[in-house]
Amino acid sequence: MTGILEVENVTKSFGEFAVLNGVDMQVEKGNITILIGPNGSGKSTLINVITGLEKPDGGRILFEGQDVTGWAPHRLFDAGIARTFQIPHLFQKLTVAENLLTAWRKNPGESFVRAPFKNQWIKEEEEATDRAAQVIHSLNLDKVWGSRASDLSGGQMKLVEVGRALMSGAKLLLMDEPVAGVNPSLANYILSKLRELNKEMGVTFLIIEHRLDIALQYVDCVYAMSGGRIIAEGVPEKVLNDPRVVEIYLGR
Repeated sequence: MTGILEVENVTKSFGEFAVLNGVDMQVEKGNITILIGPNGSGKSTLINVITGLEKPDGGRILFEGQDVTGWAPHRLFDAGIARTFQIPHLFQKLTVAENLLTAWRKNPGESFVRAPFKNQWIKEEEEATDRAAQVIHSLNLDKVWGSRASDLSGGQMKLVEVGRALMSGAKLLLMDEPVAGVNPSLANYILSKLRELNKEMGVTFLIIEHRLDIALQYVDCVYAMSGGRIIAEGVPEKVLNDPRVVEIYLGR
Protein backbone atom coordinates (compact mmCIF):
# COMPACT_ATOMS: atom_id res chain seq x y z
CA MET A 1 0.00 0.00 0.00
CA THR A 2 1.06 3.59 -0.64
CA GLY A 3 0.47 6.47 1.75
CA ILE A 4 -1.53 9.14 -0.07
CA LEU A 5 -1.33 11.33 3.06
CA GLU A 6 1.54 11.43 5.55
CA VAL A 7 1.56 13.50 8.71
CA GLU A 8 4.97 13.81 10.33
CA ASN A 9 5.50 15.14 13.87
CA VAL A 10 2.85 17.86 13.47
CA THR A 11 2.38 20.28 16.36
CA LYS A 12 -0.14 23.03 16.93
CA SER A 13 -0.75 25.30 19.91
CA PHE A 14 -3.24 28.04 20.67
CA GLY A 15 -1.51 30.38 23.08
CA GLU A 16 0.00 28.20 25.78
CA PHE A 17 -2.37 25.31 25.09
CA ALA A 18 -0.80 22.56 22.98
CA VAL A 19 -3.50 20.86 20.92
CA LEU A 20 -1.32 18.67 18.69
CA ASN A 21 1.79 17.17 20.28
CA GLY A 22 3.82 15.55 17.52
CA VAL A 23 1.17 13.71 15.49
CA ASP A 24 2.35 11.00 13.10
CA MET A 25 -0.05 9.15 10.82
CA GLN A 26 -0.29 7.70 7.34
CA VAL A 27 -3.46 7.29 5.30
CA GLU A 28 -3.13 4.52 2.77
CA LYS A 29 -4.34 5.18 -0.76
CA GLY A 30 -7.66 3.51 -1.45
CA ASN A 31 -8.56 3.00 2.21
CA ILE A 32 -11.22 4.35 4.52
CA THR A 33 -9.42 5.47 7.66
CA ILE A 34 -11.19 6.63 10.80
CA LEU A 35 -9.82 8.97 13.45
CA ILE A 36 -11.33 8.41 16.89
CA GLY A 37 -10.89 9.85 20.36
CA PRO A 38 -12.75 11.80 23.04
CA ASN A 39 -13.75 15.42 22.64
CA GLY A 40 -10.73 17.69 23.02
CA SER A 41 -8.23 15.09 21.86
CA GLY A 42 -7.19 17.16 18.82
CA LYS A 43 -9.05 15.40 16.00
CA SER A 44 -10.75 18.42 14.43
CA THR A 45 -7.64 20.55 14.79
CA LEU A 46 -5.65 17.88 12.96
CA ILE A 47 -8.18 17.88 10.11
CA ASN A 48 -8.09 21.68 10.01
CA VAL A 49 -4.29 21.62 9.77
CA ILE A 50 -4.31 19.01 7.02
CA THR A 51 -6.86 20.97 4.98
CA GLY A 52 -5.18 24.35 5.42
CA LEU A 53 -7.66 26.03 7.75
CA GLU A 54 -4.94 26.16 10.40
CA LYS A 55 -1.18 26.28 9.92
CA PRO A 56 0.92 23.87 11.97
CA ASP A 57 3.60 25.17 14.30
CA GLY A 58 5.92 22.31 13.40
CA GLY A 59 6.20 19.10 11.41
CA ARG A 60 5.10 18.55 7.85
CA ILE A 61 2.27 17.14 5.74
CA LEU A 62 2.82 15.20 2.54
CA PHE A 63 0.15 14.53 -0.09
CA GLU A 64 1.10 12.03 -2.78
CA GLY A 65 4.71 12.52 -1.75
CA GLN A 66 4.61 16.32 -2.10
CA ASP A 67 5.16 18.60 0.87
CA VAL A 68 1.92 20.59 1.22
CA THR A 69 2.55 21.97 4.71
CA GLY A 70 0.86 25.33 5.18
CA TRP A 71 -0.83 25.36 1.77
CA ALA A 72 -4.03 27.41 1.55
CA PRO A 73 -7.33 25.48 1.33
CA HIS A 74 -7.95 26.43 -2.31
CA ARG A 75 -4.52 25.19 -3.32
CA LEU A 76 -5.05 21.89 -1.51
CA PHE A 77 -8.45 21.62 -3.20
CA ASP A 78 -6.82 22.02 -6.60
CA ALA A 79 -4.32 19.30 -5.65
CA GLY A 80 -7.13 16.85 -4.88
CA ILE A 81 -7.97 17.25 -1.18
CA ALA A 82 -11.56 18.05 -0.22
CA ARG A 83 -13.42 18.05 3.07
CA THR A 84 -16.89 18.10 4.55
CA PHE A 85 -18.02 19.51 7.88
CA GLN A 86 -20.13 18.19 10.74
CA ILE A 87 -22.71 20.83 9.81
CA PRO A 88 -22.97 20.80 5.99
CA HIS A 89 -21.89 24.03 4.29
CA LEU A 90 -24.17 24.20 1.26
CA PHE A 91 -25.51 27.08 -0.81
CA GLN A 92 -28.97 27.02 0.73
CA LYS A 93 -30.82 28.82 -2.07
CA LEU A 94 -29.29 26.68 -4.82
CA THR A 95 -30.68 23.33 -5.90
CA VAL A 96 -28.88 20.03 -5.39
CA ALA A 97 -27.71 20.05 -9.02
CA GLU A 98 -26.54 23.66 -8.78
CA ASN A 99 -24.61 22.93 -5.59
CA LEU A 100 -22.78 20.14 -7.36
CA LEU A 101 -22.01 22.28 -10.39
CA THR A 102 -20.31 24.91 -8.20
CA ALA A 103 -17.57 22.37 -7.46
CA TRP A 104 -16.78 21.66 -11.13
CA ARG A 105 -13.29 22.97 -11.82
CA LYS A 106 -12.97 22.66 -15.59
CA ASN A 107 -15.45 25.22 -16.92
CA PRO A 108 -13.69 28.02 -18.85
CA GLY A 109 -16.96 29.96 -18.74
CA GLU A 110 -15.87 31.16 -15.29
CA SER A 111 -13.14 33.20 -16.93
CA PHE A 112 -14.01 36.88 -17.54
CA VAL A 113 -12.06 36.70 -20.77
CA ARG A 114 -13.72 33.58 -22.18
CA ALA A 115 -17.22 33.89 -20.69
CA PRO A 116 -18.61 36.01 -23.55
CA PHE A 117 -17.60 33.36 -26.10
CA LYS A 118 -20.15 30.66 -25.35
CA ASN A 119 -18.98 28.40 -28.15
CA GLN A 120 -15.67 28.00 -26.31
CA TRP A 121 -17.16 26.65 -23.09
CA ILE A 122 -20.55 25.11 -23.86
CA LYS A 123 -19.00 21.66 -24.31
CA GLU A 124 -17.43 21.81 -20.85
CA GLU A 125 -20.76 22.93 -19.37
CA GLU A 126 -22.48 19.93 -20.94
CA GLU A 127 -19.76 17.69 -19.55
CA ALA A 128 -20.27 19.18 -16.07
CA THR A 129 -24.03 18.65 -16.29
CA ASP A 130 -23.57 15.02 -17.32
CA ARG A 131 -21.15 14.47 -14.46
CA ALA A 132 -23.57 16.04 -11.99
CA ALA A 133 -26.33 13.71 -13.19
CA GLN A 134 -24.06 10.71 -12.66
CA VAL A 135 -23.13 11.82 -9.15
CA ILE A 136 -26.76 12.53 -8.25
CA HIS A 137 -27.73 9.04 -9.38
CA SER A 138 -24.82 7.34 -7.59
CA LEU A 139 -25.86 9.03 -4.32
CA ASN A 140 -29.56 8.22 -4.82
CA LEU A 141 -30.51 11.89 -4.90
CA ASP A 142 -32.53 11.64 -8.12
CA LYS A 143 -35.80 12.62 -6.43
CA VAL A 144 -34.40 15.83 -4.97
CA TRP A 145 -32.03 17.01 -7.72
CA GLY A 146 -34.16 20.13 -8.31
CA SER A 147 -34.84 20.87 -4.65
CA ARG A 148 -33.20 23.73 -2.82
CA ALA A 149 -30.57 22.72 -0.30
CA SER A 150 -32.61 24.40 2.43
CA ASP A 151 -35.39 21.85 1.85
CA LEU A 152 -33.21 18.77 2.29
CA SER A 153 -32.92 16.52 5.31
CA GLY A 154 -29.68 16.52 7.29
CA GLY A 155 -28.65 13.21 5.77
CA GLN A 156 -29.33 14.41 2.24
CA MET A 157 -27.24 17.53 2.89
CA LYS A 158 -24.32 15.35 3.94
CA LEU A 159 -24.64 13.35 0.72
CA VAL A 160 -24.68 16.56 -1.35
CA GLU A 161 -21.41 17.58 0.32
CA VAL A 162 -19.94 14.23 -0.69
CA GLY A 163 -21.27 14.83 -4.18
CA ARG A 164 -19.50 18.17 -4.43
CA ALA A 165 -16.23 16.49 -3.48
CA LEU A 166 -16.79 13.92 -6.24
CA MET A 167 -17.54 16.69 -8.72
CA SER A 168 -14.23 18.31 -7.88
CA GLY A 169 -12.34 15.14 -8.69
CA ALA A 170 -11.03 14.82 -5.13
CA LYS A 171 -8.58 12.00 -4.48
CA LEU A 172 -8.73 12.36 -0.70
CA LEU A 173 -11.90 13.32 1.17
CA LEU A 174 -11.75 14.28 4.84
CA MET A 175 -15.08 14.15 6.67
CA ASP A 176 -15.92 15.48 10.12
CA GLU A 177 -18.62 13.25 11.65
CA PRO A 178 -20.46 12.27 8.44
CA VAL A 179 -23.27 10.47 10.30
CA ALA A 180 -23.71 12.81 13.28
CA GLY A 181 -27.36 13.57 13.99
CA VAL A 182 -28.90 11.04 11.59
CA ASN A 183 -30.82 7.90 12.47
CA PRO A 184 -29.01 4.52 12.46
CA SER A 185 -30.61 3.37 9.20
CA LEU A 186 -29.52 6.48 7.33
CA ALA A 187 -26.12 6.41 9.03
CA ASN A 188 -25.54 2.91 7.70
CA TYR A 189 -26.71 4.00 4.27
CA ILE A 190 -24.31 6.97 4.18
CA LEU A 191 -21.33 4.89 5.30
CA SER A 192 -22.16 2.04 2.93
CA LYS A 193 -22.35 4.61 0.13
CA LEU A 194 -18.90 5.87 1.08
CA ARG A 195 -17.62 2.31 0.85
CA GLU A 196 -19.17 1.97 -2.61
CA LEU A 197 -17.55 5.20 -3.79
CA ASN A 198 -14.28 4.07 -2.28
CA LYS A 199 -14.35 0.84 -4.25
CA GLU A 200 -15.84 2.12 -7.51
CA MET A 201 -14.07 5.48 -7.82
CA GLY A 202 -10.94 4.88 -5.76
CA VAL A 203 -11.57 7.86 -3.46
CA THR A 204 -9.59 7.67 -0.21
CA PHE A 205 -11.42 8.73 2.96
CA LEU A 206 -10.24 10.02 6.32
CA ILE A 207 -13.18 10.47 8.66
CA ILE A 208 -13.77 11.58 12.23
CA GLU A 209 -16.67 9.76 13.82
CA HIS A 210 -17.94 9.08 17.35
CA ARG A 211 -20.59 6.51 16.45
CA LEU A 212 -18.16 3.62 16.51
CA ASP A 213 -20.84 0.94 16.77
CA ILE A 214 -21.92 1.88 13.23
CA ALA A 215 -18.78 3.25 11.59
CA LEU A 216 -16.15 0.64 12.39
CA GLN A 217 -17.68 -2.04 10.17
CA TYR A 218 -16.99 0.14 7.13
CA VAL A 219 -13.36 1.17 7.73
CA ASP A 220 -9.97 -0.37 6.98
CA CYS A 221 -7.80 1.39 9.54
CA VAL A 222 -8.28 3.18 12.86
CA TYR A 223 -6.17 5.90 14.48
CA ALA A 224 -6.97 6.76 18.11
CA MET A 225 -6.04 10.15 19.57
CA SER A 226 -5.72 11.39 23.13
CA GLY A 227 -4.04 14.50 24.45
CA GLY A 228 -3.02 15.63 20.99
CA ARG A 229 -1.17 12.40 20.19
CA ILE A 230 -1.83 9.19 18.31
CA ILE A 231 -1.97 6.47 20.96
CA ALA A 232 -2.99 3.47 18.82
CA GLU A 233 -3.37 2.50 15.18
CA GLY A 234 -4.30 -0.54 13.13
CA VAL A 235 -7.37 -2.59 12.22
CA PRO A 236 -10.51 -1.87 14.28
CA GLU A 237 -10.35 -4.94 16.52
CA LYS A 238 -6.74 -4.29 17.45
CA VAL A 239 -7.31 -0.63 18.31
CA LEU A 240 -10.50 -1.20 20.29
CA ASN A 241 -8.74 -3.80 22.42
CA ASP A 242 -5.74 -1.58 23.10
CA PRO A 243 -5.65 -0.86 26.87
CA ARG A 244 -4.91 2.83 26.25
CA VAL A 245 -7.99 3.18 24.05
CA VAL A 246 -10.15 1.30 26.54
CA GLU A 247 -8.94 3.64 29.26
CA ILE A 248 -9.75 6.91 27.43
CA TYR A 249 -13.28 5.71 26.69
CA LEU A 250 -14.11 3.80 29.87
CA GLY A 251 -11.62 5.10 32.45
CA ARG A 252 -9.42 2.97 34.64
